[in-house]
Amino acid sequence: METNDHSGITHSRRTHTRRRSQSFGTLAVGVVLGFLLLTAFAHVSHYGWWNRLAGYVTGRSTTIDVSSPSVVEKIRQLSRMETVVYSLDKIVEGDRENAYLPGFLAGDKLLLVAHGEVIAGIDLAQLKAGDVQVKGDAVQVRLPPAQILTTRIDNGRTRVYSRMTGLLVAADPNLESEVRLAAEQQITQAALDDGILDKARANARTSVTALLYGLGFRTVDVQ
Repeated sequence: METNDHSGITHSRRTHTRRRSQSFGTLAVGVVLGFLLLTAFAHVSHYGWWNRLAGYVTGRSTTIDVSSPSVVEKIRQLSRMETVVYSLDKIVEGDRENAYLPGFLAGDKLLLVAHGEVIAGIDLAQLKAGDVQVKGDAVQVRLPPAQILTTRIDNGRTRVYSRMTGLLVAADPNLESEVRLAAEQQITQAALDDGILDKARANARTSVTALLYGLGFRTVDVQ
């Protein structure tokens, strides 16, 4: 009888131990799942209190420099942002005429095939302190207007297609320079007509928005 009682007690203790292990395992799984859910919410939420709550649990936090002057300075560091390069060929004609003699005697005509590039963007050095508004982890920025930054003629890809000079006159040495200047102006106007400034502004907004998100802001409005 003593042997039977001892076996029953041993079996009961083993059963109690297994139940306690199972309860502890269930509790541990619940804690882990709860932590994972909290972390996931902190990651996807746009509200700062989720991030702060997750920081308390994980021991990590995100620090944002919310001073407007600091944000202005970081944006200004991008300096002159070249966001669009527009390239095209343009045929430009220039001539000299005589009021009394026909062209084959006193005229000078030049046909230039010009290759040019127009670069547009935003000069962020013009950004003013009042153009940046910071409220907590939200920031609003008003960019300077987009502008043509550079227009140049590629001399390596530009050539005089034809030149015809009258029998009674010499070629005007200034004519080609004037035609090149006219080509530069026409290439610039072609880029403007094609909406280069709108593209430059859109690209600048994308770049500055990425910068601000990288600084830790959660709500960014770049205009």
